[in-house]
Amino acid sequence: MPNVGSLAARFDEFLVYRSTGKPSEATLKAYRQDFTAIADLLASHTGVPAHDLACNVVDKDRIRAAFATYADTHSPASIRRCWSTWNALCSYLFTSDLVVANPMDAVLRPKVAKTVPKAFDQDAVEKLIAALTTDEDDNAHAWRERDLAIVLTALLTGCRLSELVTLNIGDFRDLDDTGRLKAITVHGKGNKQRVLSAESALVDVLTSYLDSRLRRFPGSGKARTSPTASSWRRLRATDPLFLGADGERITAPTIQYRVERAYRRAGINGQRAKGALVHQLRHTFATSLADSDVNVYTLMRLLGHESMITTQRYTQGAGKETRAASATNPVYRLLDSQWNGE
Repeated sequence: MPNVGSLAARFDEFLVYRSTGKPSEATLKAYRQDFTAIADLLASHTGVPAHDLACNVVDKDRIRAAFATYADTHSPASIRRCWSTWNALCSYLFTSDLVVANPMDAVLRPKVAKTVPKAFDQDAVEKLIAALTTDEDDNAHAWRERDLAIVLTALLTGCRLSELVTLNIGDFRDLDDTGRLKAITVHGKGNKQRVLSAESALVDVLTSYLDSRLRRFPGSGKARTSPTASSWRRLRATDPLFLGADGERITAPTIQYRVERAYRRAGINGQRAKGALVHQLRHTFATSLADSDVNVYTLMRLLGHESMITTQRYTQGAGKETRAASATNPVYRLLDSQWNGE
Protein backbone atom coordinates (compact mmCIF):
# COMPACT_ATOMS: atom_id res chain seq x y z
CA MET A 1 0.00 0.00 0.00
CA PRO A 2 1.34 3.48 -0.82
CA ASN A 3 2.10 5.92 1.97
CA VAL A 4 -0.78 8.30 2.67
CA GLY A 5 1.25 11.32 1.57
CA SER A 6 2.97 9.60 -1.35
CA LEU A 7 2.73 10.37 -5.05
CA ALA A 8 1.12 6.93 -5.56
CA ALA A 9 -1.64 7.82 -3.07
CA ARG A 10 -2.23 11.12 -4.86
CA PHE A 11 -2.48 9.22 -8.13
CA ASP A 12 -5.25 7.11 -6.61
CA GLU A 13 -7.01 10.35 -5.66
CA PHE A 14 -6.52 11.57 -9.22
CA LEU A 15 -8.29 8.46 -10.55
CA VAL A 16 -11.20 9.15 -8.19
CA TYR A 17 -11.28 12.74 -9.46
CA ARG A 18 -11.36 11.50 -13.08
CA SER A 19 -14.04 8.89 -12.33
CA THR A 20 -16.88 11.42 -12.69
CA GLY A 21 -15.95 11.66 -16.37
CA LYS A 22 -16.71 7.92 -16.69
CA PRO A 23 -13.44 6.86 -18.36
CA SER A 24 -13.48 3.43 -19.99
CA GLU A 25 -11.59 0.45 -18.56
CA ALA A 26 -9.05 0.82 -21.38
CA THR A 27 -8.46 4.47 -20.44
CA LEU A 28 -8.00 3.61 -16.75
CA LYS A 29 -5.59 0.84 -17.68
CA ALA A 30 -3.60 3.31 -19.80
CA TYR A 31 -3.50 5.82 -16.93
CA ARG A 32 -2.07 3.19 -14.59
CA GLN A 33 0.49 1.94 -17.11
CA ASP A 34 1.69 5.47 -17.85
CA PHE A 35 1.89 6.41 -14.18
CA THR A 36 3.80 3.26 -13.27
CA ALA A 37 6.26 3.66 -16.16
CA ILE A 38 7.34 7.18 -15.18
CA ALA A 39 7.10 6.58 -11.42
CA ASP A 40 9.49 3.63 -11.77
CA LEU A 41 11.93 5.84 -13.68
CA LEU A 42 11.65 8.56 -11.02
CA ALA A 43 12.33 5.93 -8.39
CA SER A 44 15.38 4.73 -10.31
CA HIS A 45 16.74 8.28 -10.63
CA THR A 46 16.15 9.19 -6.97
CA GLY A 47 16.87 5.88 -5.25
CA VAL A 48 13.48 6.00 -3.49
CA PRO A 49 11.00 3.10 -3.93
CA ALA A 50 8.16 4.04 -6.27
CA HIS A 51 5.45 3.59 -3.61
CA ASP A 52 7.34 5.99 -1.28
CA LEU A 53 7.94 8.81 -3.77
CA ALA A 54 6.74 12.15 -2.46
CA CYS A 55 4.97 14.73 -4.64
CA ASN A 56 7.98 17.07 -4.46
CA VAL A 57 9.85 14.66 -6.73
CA VAL A 58 7.67 15.99 -9.55
CA ASP A 59 9.77 18.88 -10.85
CA LYS A 60 10.99 19.93 -14.30
CA ASP A 61 14.44 18.35 -14.15
CA ARG A 62 13.34 14.95 -12.83
CA ILE A 63 10.28 14.68 -15.07
CA ARG A 64 12.27 15.72 -18.13
CA ALA A 65 14.96 13.11 -17.34
CA ALA A 66 12.37 10.39 -16.76
CA PHE A 67 10.61 11.09 -20.05
CA ALA A 68 13.95 11.19 -21.90
CA THR A 69 14.66 7.66 -20.66
CA TYR A 70 11.11 6.54 -21.45
CA ALA A 71 11.43 7.90 -25.00
CA ASP A 72 14.43 5.66 -25.71
CA THR A 73 12.25 2.55 -25.72
CA HIS A 74 8.78 3.76 -26.73
CA SER A 75 7.05 4.90 -29.89
CA PRO A 76 5.95 8.51 -30.50
CA ALA A 77 2.30 7.48 -29.98
CA SER A 78 3.11 5.93 -26.59
CA ILE A 79 5.10 9.00 -25.57
CA ARG A 80 2.20 11.30 -26.52
CA ARG A 81 -0.26 9.22 -24.52
CA CYS A 82 2.04 9.07 -21.48
CA TRP A 83 2.64 12.81 -21.72
CA SER A 84 -1.11 13.44 -21.71
CA THR A 85 -1.60 11.23 -18.65
CA TRP A 86 1.13 13.00 -16.68
CA ASN A 87 0.01 16.42 -17.85
CA ALA A 88 -3.47 15.73 -16.47
CA LEU A 89 -2.00 14.29 -13.24
CA CYS A 90 0.37 17.22 -12.74
CA SER A 91 -2.44 19.71 -13.37
CA TYR A 92 -4.41 17.94 -10.63
CA LEU A 93 -1.41 18.07 -8.27
CA PHE A 94 -0.92 21.78 -9.00
CA THR A 95 -4.56 22.73 -8.42
CA SER A 96 -4.40 20.70 -5.17
CA ASP A 97 -1.35 22.77 -4.07
CA LEU A 98 0.83 19.65 -4.01
CA VAL A 99 3.39 20.94 -6.55
CA VAL A 100 4.48 24.50 -7.26
CA ALA A 101 3.87 24.21 -11.02
CA ASN A 102 2.97 21.75 -13.74
CA PRO A 103 6.38 20.60 -15.03
CA MET A 104 5.07 19.03 -18.24
CA ASP A 105 5.63 22.24 -20.20
CA ALA A 106 9.33 21.39 -19.95
CA VAL A 107 8.82 18.02 -21.69
CA LEU A 108 8.61 18.00 -25.47
CA ARG A 109 5.83 15.89 -26.94
CA PRO A 110 6.28 14.20 -30.36
CA LYS A 111 4.17 15.75 -33.07
CA VAL A 112 1.50 13.72 -34.79
CA ALA A 113 2.53 12.88 -38.34
CA LYS A 114 0.23 14.64 -40.78
CA THR A 115 -0.42 11.88 -43.25
CA VAL A 116 -3.39 11.13 -45.47
CA PRO A 117 -4.96 7.81 -44.36
CA LYS A 118 -4.47 4.97 -46.80
CA ALA A 119 -7.61 3.44 -48.30
CA PHE A 120 -8.38 0.55 -50.63
CA ASP A 121 -9.28 1.53 -54.19
CA GLN A 122 -12.41 0.27 -55.94
CA ASP A 123 -10.60 -2.65 -57.56
CA ALA A 124 -9.31 -3.86 -54.18
CA VAL A 125 -12.80 -3.59 -52.66
CA GLU A 126 -14.26 -5.64 -55.50
CA LYS A 127 -11.60 -8.34 -55.01
CA LEU A 128 -12.29 -8.38 -51.27
CA ILE A 129 -16.03 -8.85 -51.70
CA ALA A 130 -15.47 -11.53 -54.36
CA ALA A 131 -13.19 -13.44 -51.96
CA LEU A 132 -15.70 -13.20 -49.13
CA THR A 133 -18.58 -14.46 -51.24
CA THR A 134 -16.61 -17.57 -52.23
CA ASP A 135 -16.51 -20.57 -49.88
CA GLU A 136 -13.17 -21.54 -48.33
CA ASP A 137 -12.91 -25.19 -49.31
CA ASP A 138 -9.71 -25.63 -47.28
CA ASN A 139 -11.15 -24.30 -44.01
CA ALA A 140 -13.72 -26.40 -42.16
CA HIS A 141 -14.20 -23.63 -39.55
CA ALA A 142 -14.93 -20.86 -42.05
CA TRP A 143 -18.09 -18.83 -41.62
CA ARG A 144 -18.53 -16.97 -44.89
CA GLU A 145 -21.75 -15.16 -43.97
CA ARG A 146 -20.32 -13.77 -40.73
CA ASP A 147 -17.01 -12.64 -42.23
CA LEU A 148 -18.79 -10.90 -45.09
CA ALA A 149 -21.12 -9.19 -42.62
CA ILE A 150 -18.22 -7.97 -40.47
CA VAL A 151 -16.25 -6.56 -43.40
CA LEU A 152 -19.24 -4.87 -45.03
CA THR A 153 -20.43 -3.39 -41.73
CA ALA A 154 -17.01 -1.79 -41.24
CA LEU A 155 -16.78 -0.76 -44.88
CA LEU A 156 -20.28 0.76 -45.08
CA THR A 157 -20.51 2.37 -41.62
CA GLY A 158 -16.90 3.18 -40.71
CA CYS A 159 -17.20 1.44 -37.33
CA ARG A 160 -14.06 0.99 -35.28
CA LEU A 161 -12.89 -2.48 -34.20
CA SER A 162 -14.09 -1.94 -30.61
CA GLU A 163 -17.48 -0.79 -31.91
CA LEU A 164 -17.93 -3.92 -34.02
CA VAL A 165 -17.22 -6.05 -30.95
CA THR A 166 -19.78 -4.27 -28.74
CA LEU A 167 -22.65 -4.07 -31.25
CA ASN A 168 -25.83 -5.80 -30.06
CA ILE A 169 -28.97 -6.86 -31.91
CA GLY A 170 -30.89 -4.16 -30.03
CA ASP A 171 -28.60 -1.46 -31.44
CA PHE A 172 -30.43 -1.85 -34.78
CA ARG A 173 -33.80 -0.13 -35.14
CA ASP A 174 -36.17 -0.38 -38.11
CA LEU A 175 -36.69 2.84 -40.06
CA ASP A 176 -39.50 1.55 -42.27
CA ASP A 177 -42.07 -1.24 -42.46
CA THR A 178 -39.88 -3.49 -44.59
CA GLY A 179 -37.21 -3.98 -41.92
CA ARG A 180 -34.56 -3.52 -44.61
CA LEU A 181 -33.51 -0.03 -43.56
CA LYS A 182 -32.14 0.34 -40.04
CA ALA A 183 -30.61 2.94 -37.74
CA ILE A 184 -27.58 1.77 -35.78
CA THR A 185 -26.72 3.12 -32.34
CA VAL A 186 -22.94 2.86 -32.09
CA HIS A 187 -21.17 3.00 -28.73
CA GLY A 188 -17.95 4.82 -29.52
CA LYS A 189 -14.87 6.05 -27.69
CA GLY A 190 -15.42 7.46 -24.24
CA ASN A 191 -18.90 5.88 -24.08
CA LYS A 192 -20.12 8.41 -26.65
CA GLN A 193 -22.94 7.31 -28.91
CA ARG A 194 -23.69 8.19 -32.50
CA VAL A 195 -26.36 6.97 -34.90
CA LEU A 196 -25.49 5.53 -38.31
CA SER A 197 -27.65 3.93 -40.96
CA ALA A 198 -27.65 0.54 -42.62
CA GLU A 199 -29.15 0.59 -46.11
CA SER A 200 -31.07 -2.37 -47.52
CA ALA A 201 -28.05 -4.07 -49.14
CA LEU A 202 -26.14 -4.16 -45.84
CA VAL A 203 -29.24 -5.24 -43.89
CA ASP A 204 -29.73 -8.11 -46.35
CA VAL A 205 -26.14 -9.26 -45.73
CA LEU A 206 -26.62 -9.02 -41.96
CA THR A 207 -29.92 -10.90 -42.17
CA SER A 208 -28.29 -13.68 -44.17
CA TYR A 209 -25.58 -13.89 -41.50
CA LEU A 210 -28.14 -14.04 -38.67
CA ASP A 211 -30.04 -16.80 -40.52
CA SER A 212 -26.81 -18.81 -40.75
CA ARG A 213 -26.12 -18.12 -37.09
CA LEU A 214 -29.47 -19.56 -36.01
CA ARG A 215 -28.72 -22.66 -38.07
CA ARG A 216 -25.32 -23.04 -36.40
CA PHE A 217 -26.65 -22.37 -32.91
CA PRO A 218 -30.32 -23.44 -33.04
CA GLY A 219 -30.84 -22.95 -29.31
CA SER A 220 -29.58 -19.38 -29.26
CA GLY A 221 -32.84 -17.68 -30.22
CA LYS A 222 -35.83 -16.73 -28.10
CA ALA A 223 -37.69 -19.75 -26.83
CA ARG A 224 -41.18 -18.53 -27.70
CA THR A 225 -40.64 -16.99 -31.11
CA SER A 226 -42.05 -18.51 -34.29
CA PRO A 227 -39.38 -20.21 -36.41
CA THR A 228 -40.83 -18.38 -39.41
CA ALA A 229 -40.20 -14.95 -37.85
CA SER A 230 -37.33 -12.78 -39.04
CA SER A 231 -33.97 -13.71 -37.52
CA TRP A 232 -33.85 -10.17 -36.08
CA ARG A 233 -37.06 -10.97 -34.13
CA ARG A 234 -35.88 -14.39 -33.02
CA LEU A 235 -32.83 -12.96 -31.23
CA ARG A 236 -32.79 -10.93 -28.01
CA ALA A 237 -31.97 -7.23 -28.00
CA THR A 238 -29.04 -7.88 -25.63
CA ASP A 239 -27.53 -10.61 -27.82
CA PRO A 240 -24.21 -9.64 -29.45
CA LEU A 241 -24.39 -8.99 -33.17
CA PHE A 242 -21.22 -10.88 -34.06
CA LEU A 243 -20.32 -14.26 -32.59
CA GLY A 244 -17.14 -16.31 -32.54
CA ALA A 245 -16.96 -19.98 -33.42
CA ASP A 246 -17.86 -20.83 -29.80
CA GLY A 247 -21.19 -18.99 -29.97
CA GLU A 248 -20.03 -16.24 -27.62
CA ARG A 249 -19.45 -12.56 -28.41
CA ILE A 250 -16.63 -12.30 -30.92
CA THR A 251 -13.32 -10.89 -29.68
CA ALA A 252 -11.27 -8.13 -31.25
CA PRO A 253 -8.32 -10.44 -32.08
CA THR A 254 -10.69 -12.85 -33.86
CA ILE A 255 -12.13 -10.05 -36.00
CA GLN A 256 -8.65 -8.83 -36.89
CA TYR A 257 -7.57 -12.37 -37.81
CA ARG A 258 -10.62 -12.94 -40.01
CA VAL A 259 -10.16 -9.59 -41.75
CA GLU A 260 -6.49 -10.21 -42.45
CA ARG A 261 -7.32 -13.67 -43.77
CA ALA A 262 -9.87 -12.08 -46.12
CA TYR A 263 -7.25 -9.59 -47.35
CA ARG A 264 -4.83 -12.42 -48.08
CA ARG A 265 -7.45 -14.46 -49.94
CA ALA A 266 -8.31 -11.40 -52.02
CA GLY A 267 -4.64 -10.71 -52.77
CA ILE A 268 -4.82 -7.16 -51.37
CA ASN A 269 -2.98 -7.56 -48.05
CA GLY A 270 0.04 -5.72 -49.44
CA GLN A 271 -2.11 -2.66 -50.23
CA ARG A 272 -3.04 -1.84 -46.64
CA ALA A 273 -1.21 0.48 -44.29
CA LYS A 274 1.10 -1.20 -41.79
CA GLY A 275 -0.89 -2.43 -38.81
CA ALA A 276 -4.25 -1.41 -40.32
CA LEU A 277 -6.78 -4.25 -40.54
CA VAL A 278 -10.32 -3.20 -39.59
CA HIS A 279 -9.05 0.38 -39.55
CA GLN A 280 -8.19 0.09 -43.24
CA LEU A 281 -11.90 -0.46 -43.90
CA ARG A 282 -12.73 2.61 -41.80
CA HIS A 283 -10.20 4.62 -43.81
CA THR A 284 -11.80 3.36 -47.03
CA PHE A 285 -15.27 4.33 -45.81
CA ALA A 286 -14.15 7.85 -44.89
CA THR A 287 -12.07 8.41 -48.02
CA SER A 288 -14.91 7.24 -50.28
CA LEU A 289 -17.31 9.73 -48.69
CA ALA A 290 -14.75 12.54 -48.86
CA ASP A 291 -14.23 11.79 -52.55
CA SER A 292 -18.01 11.99 -52.99
CA ASP A 293 -17.99 15.53 -51.55
CA VAL A 294 -19.61 14.71 -48.21
CA ASN A 295 -18.89 17.82 -46.14
CA VAL A 296 -16.41 17.65 -43.29
CA TYR A 297 -19.05 18.29 -40.59
CA THR A 298 -21.15 15.31 -41.69
CA LEU A 299 -18.07 13.12 -42.05
CA MET A 300 -16.96 14.12 -38.56
CA ARG A 301 -20.30 13.00 -37.09
CA LEU A 302 -20.30 9.72 -39.02
CA LEU A 303 -16.80 8.84 -37.85
CA GLY A 304 -17.36 9.91 -34.25
CA HIS A 305 -14.38 12.27 -34.24
CA GLU A 306 -14.10 14.90 -31.52
CA SER A 307 -11.80 17.11 -33.57
CA MET A 308 -12.39 18.38 -37.09
CA ILE A 309 -8.64 18.34 -37.60
CA THR A 310 -8.72 14.53 -37.47
CA THR A 311 -11.52 14.38 -40.02
CA GLN A 312 -9.86 16.85 -42.37
CA ARG A 313 -7.11 14.33 -43.10
CA TYR A 314 -9.64 12.50 -45.28
CA THR A 315 -10.72 15.60 -47.15
CA GLN A 316 -7.23 16.72 -48.12
CA GLY A 317 -6.99 16.41 -51.89
CA ALA A 318 -10.57 15.17 -52.17
CA GLY A 319 -13.77 16.85 -53.32
CA LYS A 320 -14.77 18.81 -56.37
CA GLU A 321 -13.56 22.19 -55.12
CA THR A 322 -9.97 21.11 -54.50
CA ARG A 323 -9.83 19.17 -57.75
CA ALA A 324 -11.28 22.10 -59.67
CA ALA A 325 -8.70 24.45 -58.17
CA SER A 326 -5.90 22.07 -59.08
CA ALA A 327 -7.23 21.78 -62.64
CA THR A 328 -6.73 25.52 -63.23
CA ASN A 329 -2.97 25.05 -63.20
CA PRO A 330 -1.71 26.46 -66.59
CA VAL A 331 0.63 23.48 -66.98
CA TYR A 332 -2.45 21.37 -67.76
CA ARG A 333 -3.23 23.61 -70.74
CA LEU A 334 0.36 23.29 -71.89
CA LEU A 335 0.13 19.49 -71.71
CA ASP A 336 -3.21 19.51 -73.53
CA SER A 337 -1.71 21.48 -76.39
CA GLN A 338 1.31 19.16 -76.54
CA TRP A 339 -0.65 15.91 -76.52
CA ASN A 340 -3.51 17.08 -78.70
CA GLY A 341 -1.22 18.68 -81.31
CA GLU A 342 -2.67 22.16 -80.93
